[in-house]
Amino acid sequence: MSWVLFIIVLTVSFIIVRIGAIAFQLTGLEWSLAKFQSLSCFTGTGFTTKEAELITGNRQRRQIASVLMVLGNAGLVIMIASLAASFNPEEAIITRLSKSFLPFTISPRTAVLINSLIIILVVYGIYRLFTNPKFSNKLTTFLRGKITKRQHLKPVTFEELAVATGGYGVSRIEVHKDSPILNKTLAESDLRKNDITVLAIIRNDVTIPNPAANSIIQQDDELISFGKLENIRKKICSV
Repeated sequence: MSWVLFIIVLTVSFIIVRIGAIAFQLTGLEWSLAKFQSLSCFTGTGFTTKEAELITGNRQRRQIASVLMVLGNAGLVIMIASLAASFNPEEAIITRLSKSFLPFTISPRTAVLINSLIIILVVYGIYRLFTNPKFSNKLTTFLRGKITKRQHLKPVTFEELAVATGGYGVSRIEVHKDSPILNKTLAESDLRKNDITVLAIIRNDVTIPNPAANSIIQQDDELISFGKLENIRKKICSV
């Protein structure tokens, strides 16, 4: 039945958008921005010039965006077609029930009205389910585990927190044991030579703002840095 297809496609669309958000986050986007970009790509709306640079400047993100756009267009066509077909009185839920179980018949106009109300209630229920924090967090955790386990995408060691014009932005860089800047001072790390300025160091949940040039970079430090995002992406593992 067409209305069943509409509900299935709508549910799958919510899941695809969430998968897209997780995929964007694994490439380094901040979570709230990743969710917005995933929805923007899937629906084809909501892009801004600054935020588009985050997608177009990264090969993995371009691939994710392309898949979301294709699936979004296909899903929209199917939903529109199935929704339009669901207004056929013969496709109405109540019409089928009246033929099989009810002792009376329903007029076509009443059948379409009841069918529309049922669809609206089901859509609202699906929306509330996927926006429920507990369900959303469990779904996100489950999907992220599946994606990382299958190694479709590997989490990166930095997060892009904000973007300005010209491709510049603020990022969070995580320092691991094999990092070439580990146990070096900020001056020795040559980050500034690569157009990367460290604004703060987060160490054991304590923020050290505007760190001095002789500050030593330790394992598990998080560097809040400003610079050209392309340079940060290129240099994060090589500086």
